[in-house]
Amino acid sequence: MIRLGLVRHAKSDWGHPGLADHDRPLNARGLRDAPVMARRLADTRFVPDVIVTSTALRARTTAGFFAERFGLEPVALEDLYGAPADELLRVAAAQDVPSVLVVAHDPGMSVLAERLSGDIVHMPTCAVATFTWWQDDWDVATALDPDEWTYDTPR
Repeated sequence: MIRLGLVRHAKSDWGHPGLADHDRPLNARGLRDAPVMARRLADTRFVPDVIVTSTALRARTTAGFFAERFGLEPVALEDLYGAPADELLRVAAAQDVPSVLVVAHDPGMSVLAERLSGDIVHMPTCAVATFTWWQDDWDVATALDPDEWTYDTPR
């Protein structure tokens, strides 16, 4: 079984005009939503083997809440910062484990979620989508539609 989880980073703080985009922290809502969504994902029995995250502060912080819930250390990858859908999927498959959780940004997250589900049109901040294929090979699995998927948002 191949499982892919997509988490769009939680709501970020725009209150620091001179701060680079890469360095924006989470705002109060983001800090509230991320642990809630991590718990809700864990309640679905989705268990990642690895969590990969964009190097942006808001993504790394979001990933930290999920990592804490699953007892993992997130892996920050520069390739995920602003990555398009194809790159998100390539990075997930390259982890060479059955279950990967990716924490990254839009528009790539929404494009990939829509492509895989045929139904999800937008991944709002801290949304979580999971995709499951009854295959054992990432290349085979991701060439097919998922056998099942879930979608959850903080609101």
